[in-house]
Amino acid sequence: MSNLDFNEKVVLVTGAGRSIGRTIAEHFAKHGASVAANDITPVNLDVTVSNIRQQGGDVQDYVYDVAKKMPAIAMINQIVNNWGRIDIVINGTWVTPNAALLDMDEWDWRRTIDVNLSAAFFIMQATAPVMQTQTDGGVIINLATVQNLQRGITENAGVLATRMALSGLTQAAAQELAEFSIRVNAVLHGGDTSWWTAQGDMRPETLLPEPEVTSDDTNPLTANKTAALVLQLCSDAAAHISGQILKGENDLDIL
Repeated sequence: MSNLDFNEKVVLVTGAGRSIGRTIAEHFAKHGASVAANDITPVNLDVTVSNIRQQGGDVQDYVYDVAKKMPAIAMINQIVNNWGRIDIVINGTWVTPNAALLDMDEWDWRRTIDVNLSAAFFIMQATAPVMQTQTDGGVIINLATVQNLQRGITENAGVLATRMALSGLTQAAAQELAEFSIRVNAVLHGGDTSWWTAQGDMRPETLLPEPEVTSDDTNPLTANKTAALVLQLCSDAAAHISGQILKGENDLDIL
C-alpha cells in the first residue's frame, strides 16, 4: 500500500530486539520512519539496528529496562533530545512464562506483571506529555501475545491476567488522552485469539485497505498480519480509531 508514509515521524518500538517487535520496527523504517528501537538485550537489538541500516533506514538503539519507571523516563528524555518529538509508540515488551498457577514463583509473577503491563504504563505516562505538546498528538499501540495452546491446556495465569489488564489499560488511556489527540489501541497477536470474541467484539466498522507487508520473521504469517495491522492503525487513514482491542490474526480485513 503506497500511501503508508511515515516520513518525518519518530516511532518508538519497545521489545524491538526480536520477534514481532523487530518486524514492526523494520517495516516502519521501510515506510520512512525514524525508529527508536528499544530492548533490554543489546545483542538482539544490534541485529534489528543492523537490518534497518542495511536497508537505508534511520534507527537509533536504546538499551533500557522499560519495565522500571526511571529507565523508561530516561529513555523517553533521550529520544526527545535526539529527535525532538515522538509520534508513535509501539509497546512490544512481553514475556510468556510457562509455569502453571500453582508452580509460579513470586519472581516470575512480578516480572510478568512488570514486563507485560507496567512497562506499557510507564512508557505511556512518560510519552503522553511529549505528545500533548505536538499539534498532531500521537498514536500508541499496546501489543499482547496470545500463547499457542494445545487442546486441553490452559494459558498461563500471569500471561492471561496481564493481557486482560493491558486491554483495560488501553481503553482507559484512550479515553483520558483523547482530548490531546492521542489515540490508543491494543493488538493481540499469535496463537488462538478466538477467546476475545466471547468478551465482546469492539472492532471498528470502517474498512481500510491492506498494506503490502512482508517479513522474514520465524512466524511470517503472524508477523505479516500483525505488522500490517499496526501500520494501518498508526496511519492517517485510522485517525478515527481509538480504544479498540484488535486481533492481528483475524481483524486485518475489517479495518
